[in-house]
Amino acid sequence: MAIHHFDPTVYYTAIGTYPPVLHIADGDTVETTTVDARGRNREGVTVAERGNPQTGPFFITGAEPGDTLAVHFDRLRPNRRTGWSRQVIAPNVIEPELVRNLPPDPDEDLAEWDVDLETWTATLIRPETSLGRLCLPLDPMLGCFGVAPPRGQAISTATASTHGGNMDYRGFREGVTVYLPVAVPGALLFVGDGHALQGDGEIIGTGIEISFDVRFTVHLLKGKTIHWPRAENDVELMTVGNARPLDQALQHATSEMMRWLAEDFALDAREASLLLGQCVRYDIGNVFDPAYTVVCKIAKELLPRRI
Repeated sequence: MAIHHFDPTVYYTAIGTYPPVLHIADGDTVETTTVDARGRNREGVTVAERGNPQTGPFFITGAEPGDTLAVHFDRLRPNRRTGWSRQVIAPNVIEPELVRNLPPDPDEDLAEWDVDLETWTATLIRPETSLGRLCLPLDPMLGCFGVAPPRGQAISTATASTHGGNMDYRGFREGVTVYLPVAVPGALLFVGDGHALQGDGEIIGTGIEISFDVRFTVHLLKGKTIHWPRAENDVELMTVGNARPLDQALQHATSEMMRWLAEDFALDAREASLLLGQCVRYDIGNVFDPAYTVVCKIAKELLPRRI
């Protein structure tokens, strides 16, 4: 079990079978950095193309199609003082008749935020509004990460699928373990798109975008096959569906939870249905990009012992 310190020099705006930047093993930890969604590094210098550029891919020795890669987010922290966001809500998340009332949202007219790790806050610097210097608590998370998809695909970091991708779920924060289905030798893990803070759905098309320091640890689950991303924290299990329309994403997330409850907790379809029917919780991830994200959750305290 080694600790690797990796300083990226190349970034990708698609997740696919690119040459690995580092080979790591089961149990290894990586300390690295990510750039923001427009390719700006910790100094604010543009070093990559815009569109959620990713750090990686990291090749996990021994990972083969049909395995599962577990990624624990040990540390996720903004590494500069200024973040940015868009200013206007996305037209697809409001009623059509209200869209005509939206102000223009020029692509370069970005809001600026002061991100202070000492006070653990993000404060609106620009524009001036009746909100004043709106000050919000930080809640850092990764908006986009995943492993290479099957069949030689390279999938844009603008969207998400079974491999992960641009899910923009605010629950993917420090301390969470994410499970991803391995589809290619080495898995090829990518990480990026740090948000200092983001509301559910990423409904303005951004969180507070900023570069990150990232520390993660990988574990390889040999012979464990999953269909969609899974995650867990200290209190919940989570399964993820990425699709459009929204009801299809919900179907994928719920189906993956049913599989998990059967595999690891020996609950048959009736037992899982009785439990989920009264206790399931759903969160909305990204509803801005081509694939929407729905997260299905169940409290661990309600579950029998894992088998």
